[in-house]
Amino acid sequence: MTLISTLLVSSVILSLPAFASVDSDSSKQDAQQSHQNESHCYVDGLSEQLNCGFITVAENPAKPDGKQIEIHYVVLPGIKNSDHTQAFLAIAGGPGQSAIDNAAGFNRMFSKVRQKRDILLIDQRGTGRSNILNCEGEGFDSALAINEADFDVAEETQACLDKIIDSDVTQYGSLNALNDFEAVRKHLGYQKLHVYGISYGTRMAQLYLRHHPEVLSTVTIDGVVPMQQSVLAIGNAISRAFDLLIKDCNSSSLCGAQFPNLKADLDSVDAKLTIAPVISQVRDPLTGEATQLTMTRAKFMGAIRMALYMPNVRALIPHAISEAAKENYQPIMGLYSLTIDSTGIAMGMHASVICGEDWQRMTAEERESANSTYFGSEMIKTFEQSCAIWNMPAVAADFSAPISSDIPILVLSGELDPATPPSWGELAMEKLTNAQHFIAPYATHGVAHQSCANDLIAELVETGSVKEIDGECLNKDVSRNFYLNASTVEAIPSTEQENQQVKPAAQGASHD
Repeated sequence: MTLISTLLVSSVILSLPAFASVDSDSSKQDAQQSHQNESHCYVDGLSEQLNCGFITVAENPAKPDGKQIEIHYVVLPGIKNSDHTQAFLAIAGGPGQSAIDNAAGFNRMFSKVRQKRDILLIDQRGTGRSNILNCEGEGFDSALAINEADFDVAEETQACLDKIIDSDVTQYGSLNALNDFEAVRKHLGYQKLHVYGISYGTRMAQLYLRHHPEVLSTVTIDGVVPMQQSVLAIGNAISRAFDLLIKDCNSSSLCGAQFPNLKADLDSVDAKLTIAPVISQVRDPLTGEATQLTMTRAKFMGAIRMALYMPNVRALIPHAISEAAKENYQPIMGLYSLTIDSTGIAMGMHASVICGEDWQRMTAEERESANSTYFGSEMIKTFEQSCAIWNMPAVAADFSAPISSDIPILVLSGELDPATPPSWGELAMEKLTNAQHFIAPYATHGVAHQSCANDLIAELVETGSVKEIDGECLNKDVSRNFYLNASTVEAIPSTEQENQQVKPAAQGASHD
């Protein structure tokens, strides 16, 4: 169990598959090394041999003779690459996710891009294989049994800091990481980059635009965190996504009929768990072993929040809420179990970024706004304690200035995004003079992996222009039918309907 159990409900914005399985130990080094720090390797989810390596940099750039850390990278070679001077750099989110651990996902997403371009993945310092700053805790027998209210955030944060005491956590912000990325680019000999950033990775892409525009050909930012925006304003975005879910269900004849009191059910369960958790004996859905379930408000609301990230899992939420209102927490427990340690977030690096770049710039007005929502208030309580211990220096005031650029930029937002709403994409557009912003109506967080946006990105990379890109394909209805019971999206016939066949045509055109 990790600090993530308490922080997950607040600041994590993630990027790639929130429910993906990650094996961080899966790289297998080939004996035939072509260079001291380079080798052929395999990564989880891909059967082909890739090019792997690392460079060594100073942990503190101001102390070049001090502690050295390795920055690891993987190159997915272009299939028909005729221009080895360019590469496509894909940057992961979190903050704290490993790009290399998500190689298979990036490969699927950017198969067209890879026809002519190498795909470059770099584990940002503090993540994956690049001196990861993890906060693994001890003493928790079951994630289902714990009561998050028993966590002492200050104590847990100090324990994490003590565990990684050999690392200077103040050196793991985005600007040092950007310099690492540039060092890798130069090491590999690429003259130009096409940069794709998702979620927190959009901040890194925007910093690239600010500090190294001369090496960029095109940029795509997907699920945008604009420079002007602290990620800690995420509470209002989550509330918006909850409201959209209720609205979508009510707008569907089948979902609305099956769950006519969805908002009231949500509020009643939330109110009940706010008073006290509900304790019961259950079978662990992952191991089948008997265990205690302590259903808390944090688990209930956190499970729904994380389910909002994936359209196919989002479709299960109304059923899970309705059953919880009947005191059947099995469906919610299933959703919660999907989130346990599955995000691959390096929470130490996460804290370095959030505490240095987001926490200290929050105004009194922003804190008041955050405190008006459950997730926002939990975030304020958590980081007030953890950032006091992490003791990160604040970034300069101009860090939050909007990005000015005339480089071709594709801006992507999902209408249903529970983390980075379309309004954040609009904010990023403020001083981008050669950019287009597309909003995918049926997408959540990360438009490229759940729509035709990956084709639009391939077109951008191929043509080097954003002006002719047509985003009409994003409007194709790919919404999922809501599940009306535990196993099917088909309607449950009522007494009056039992002799009639009910067709789910009123909902989306497809479902899982």
